[in-house]
Parts: sequence; C-alpha cells; structure tokens
Amino acid sequence: MKAHDDVLKVGTNEMELVDFRILKRDGDEVYEGIYGINVSKVREIIRVPKLTELPGVPEFIEGIFDLRGVVIPVVNLAKWMGVDEPEEAVRNARVIITEFNNVLIGFVVHDAKRIRRINWKDIEPASFAGRIGGDALDQSKITGVTRIEDDSVLLILDLESVVQDLGLYQPNSGDVPKDEYDFSGLVLLLDDSSTARKIVKDALEKMGFQVVEASDGQEGLAKLEELYDMYNERLGSHLRLIVSDVEMPLMDGFHFAANVKADKRFSSVPIVFNSSISDHFSEARGKDAGGEAYLVKFDASSFYDEVARVVRDHV
Repeated sequence: MKAHDDVLKVGTNEMELVDFRILKRDGDEVYEGIYGINVSKVREIIRVPKLTELPGVPEFIEGIFDLRGVVIPVVNLAKWMGVDEPEEAVRNARVIITEFNNVLIGFVVHDAKRIRRINWKDIEPASFAGRIGGDALDQSKITGVTRIEDDSVLLILDLESVVQDLGLYQPNSGDVPKDEYDFSGLVLLLDDSSTARKIVKDALEKMGFQVVEASDGQEGLAKLEELYDMYNERLGSHLRLIVSDVEMPLMDGFHFAANVKADKRFSSVPIVFNSSISDHFSEARGKDAGGEAYLVKFDASSFYDEVARVVRDHV
C-alpha cells in the first residue's frame, strides 16, 4: 500500500488516498458515503478478523486482535460516526490497518475501492464541506473535502481524533527548563489543525520564540512575503525556523518546502516537518524537500531537542 518515489515526487503537491466507503441506512434507503485516508498511513487491508471484545470501552471499539505479534485495537468507523449500518454492509466489511503518530490501529469500513491520486490544491479545508453538500458529518471529524467523478464528494476523515478518543494519543507540550531552551526570534508554524497549532505554538513559546501561524502552504508562503516586506534582507536574523505539517489542504508541506528552498530570499531558513505520518518513505521525502528534521506528532522531549539542534546548527 506504500507509495513509491518513482510515482509520487517531492514538490508535486499530490497525495494518494485509499478510497473507502461507509454505507448508511436511512429508513428504507441505503446511502453510500465516500471517504479517504492517505496511503502513507495505511499498512494493509484485510478481512475482519476474529476479535476479542474489551469490557468498559466505547461502543465503536469492536475489540482487539493479534497481527503478527502486535495487538491492534479495531474501531468501527460507522459507529464512531453515528451511522446506522445496513446488514449487508457488515457482512462484506474490511479492516484498514493504519499507522500514524506511531500508533497501529484498525478501522472497519464497508468497502475499500481504489487508490486515488489527488492534488492538494483540489482539497478544500473542512469548513468548506457544508458549501459543497457533503455528508451531514460533524466538521470537526473532517480534515478536507474534494470532488471526484459524477460530481460526488470525497471526505477525508480526521482519524487522529479517533486515536485521541481512545486515549492512545494525548499530546502535551511538556515542561521546558528555561535555562536549557532560552531562544529568541520568530518561528513560522504551519498546520491545518487548530488543535495541533496550539500544542506546537505553546511548546515553541516555552522555548522563547514568537510564533507566526499559517493553516496551509499557500498561507505560509503569504506569511513569508509579509515577513520579507517587514524585514527585507534582515529576515534571516529574525526568522529562526519554519515548523510545518505535511498533510494540509491547498498546498501540502513538501510542496511548500520546495517553494521555500527555490526562493533565495528564504532558502537559508531551516525547516522541521512535524507530521502524524510515521512511515520512513515520508521521512525520506521530507529530507528530499529540504527539511532539517522530520518529527512525528507529538513527543515533547524529542520536539524540543530537535528544534534546539536545528536552530543552533543554523546560527
């Protein structure tokens, strides 16, 4: 299920999605919801295995199973989304085994159709969902939306929020010894998640930085232009670092970085990627895009140590 470097190049602003379906019963009618997850987060797709139920857990957690020596929790996405499942959908269900934030988790879906290659510029932020007639799903559970064939709408679910619901991923900015990380200057922070931006911003401010925020690569480039207008050739002495997510609508982190490194005004500013994607291929793509480090969200100690190392190496 992994993308290959001969298929998806750094700086193309493209991603590959596994297109999967969730069926919903509404009275006598059955409707099909179309969803996607980044291929980089998918390990494999299997039939629903025999599961061991767990007492005292939310209803959407179907149970756990052993996959080649690793115990994996399995979440029923339809139940998590509050969808009434038709019986035929349950019989044909599949489990998508994913890895992100260094956590393995399985998601029950009703069908896995195909892999789609989509340009990030064609993916709108979650706030756009209501304007294009997407499913009546809580927008906090969507990270992006895009049109596909037949004027259908594909929704990219925020599966990281499931992991947080399970209590497997509870990021915090941690305590920072002020005498160890006493920096100054600006950091440009890019992330489409307001929650993630707050966590990282708090961590950077604890290190002494002032933070300029952007929600995607396009806005990040606009912020760089504003900073250049403010500081001109002195920008390098004020902007110490760029911290960027990878998966963002309109322009992803790799394409953003390629643009930054191609512009001599900004090319000397170091970039640290901070992403939920924890596969080695994405880490290699980050280096190819000019990143000084690739971090998986969000381990406070490694974040502080790597940010400090990168900034000190570029004094």
